[in-house]
Amino acid sequence: MRVIALLRRRPIEAAWGTFAAANLVAMGLWPSWETIPFHFIWISLTLVYGFRVWRVTATYLTLGVVVAATGALILQDAFIGQQLWGELFEVPLMSAMFLAMVWHARRRHEALAVVERQAAQRASLLERQERFLHDASHELRTPVTIARGHLEVLRRTNGNPAPEIDVALDELERIEQILERLLLLAKADQPDFVVLEEVDVEPFLEDVFMRWSEVAPRAWLLGVLASGKLAVDPDGLRCALDALLENAVKYTETGDLIEVRSRAANGGVVIEIEDGGCGISEDALTHIWDRFARADAARTRAHGGVGLGLAIVDAICKAHGGRCTVRVNGDTTTFALFLPHLRTLLRAHPAHVAELLRNS
Repeated sequence: MRVIALLRRRPIEAAWGTFAAANLVAMGLWPSWETIPFHFIWISLTLVYGFRVWRVTATYLTLGVVVAATGALILQDAFIGQQLWGELFEVPLMSAMFLAMVWHARRRHEALAVVERQAAQRASLLERQERFLHDASHELRTPVTIARGHLEVLRRTNGNPAPEIDVALDELERIEQILERLLLLAKADQPDFVVLEEVDVEPFLEDVFMRWSEVAPRAWLLGVLASGKLAVDPDGLRCALDALLENAVKYTETGDLIEVRSRAANGGVVIEIEDGGCGISEDALTHIWDRFARADAARTRAHGGVGLGLAIVDAICKAHGGRCTVRVNGDTTTFALFLPHLRTLLRAHPAHVAELLRNS
C-alpha cells in the first residue's frame, strides 16, 4: 500500500519506471537490437531528472539499479557472443553523462532555492516596513493632535504674542503632513489604493492649476491641455500633482516660470509640470523617487522637506499602471506623468482659463 501511495504521489516517476521496465524486457528479448532500448532508458532517465530533482539517496539508488540492470544484460549478451565487449563501455559513459546532468540540475535547484528564500525574506521585510510605517504613523497622530490642541488653547489664552508657540505649531503641522504621507505610502501596495473613475482631464487640470496659481507669486502658465475622459483615482492624481507643484514652488523664486500642460500619447495622457528653478543634479536623478530622498542633501530641512513627495508621486503613477519621469535642461526641470486609459479624445487646444488669466 505504501508503494502504491508513493506512485500516486509521483506519477512521472511511476510512468518512467514502467517505461524503463518495458525497455529492459525488450533488451532481453531482442539482443541484437538492445542498444535502442538501452539508450531509451538512459535518455528518459536524464529527461525525468531534469524535471524532477530527486534527493541524493534516491538519485544514486536509481542510478545503481539502472547501471546494474543494463550492464548485466549487455554483459550476458557479450558472454554468449551476441554483443561486442566494447558495448559495455556505453554503461559508464551514459552514467557519466547522467551524473553531469545531476550536478547541473542540483546547482540550478539550489540556486532557485536561494533566490526563493531571498525573495521571501525581502517580501517579509517589505511587509514589516509597511506595517511599521502604518502603525507608527497611526499611533503618532493622536499625541500630535493633542499637543496641537493644547498649544492652540495656550495661544488663545496667553493674550501676548508668543513666537515660540507659533514655531511649535508650525512644526506640529509639518509632522502631521509627514504622518499623512507615511500613511499614504503604507497603503501603496493595497488593492484599494486607487479607486478609478472617469475624470474629464481638461477641467480637472484647470482646477488644480487655479488653486496653485493663488498660492505663490510665480509666473504661472497653463499650457495646451489634452481633452478626454481619463480613468483615474481623482484624489490620488490630485495628491500627485500637488506634490509636484509643491516641489516646483519650493525650488523657484518669485517670478520664475511654472507651467502645467498635457498631451495625448499612446492611448493615455502625459501631464507635464515644468519649472525654471534651480534644476536637479545628475547624481540625484537616480534616487529622487526613493523614499526620504532629497535632490540635494545640503538643502535646509525647511526648503528640502523630508523626501516623501516624489515617492508618493511614483507610487500613485505605478498604481494606475503609468510611470513618472523627469528631465533637466539647464535650470529647467520637467516632471512628466504618463497615465493610460484616455478615451473620447478631442483636438487639444489651449484652455480657456489661460485666456482668462491673460485678460485679467
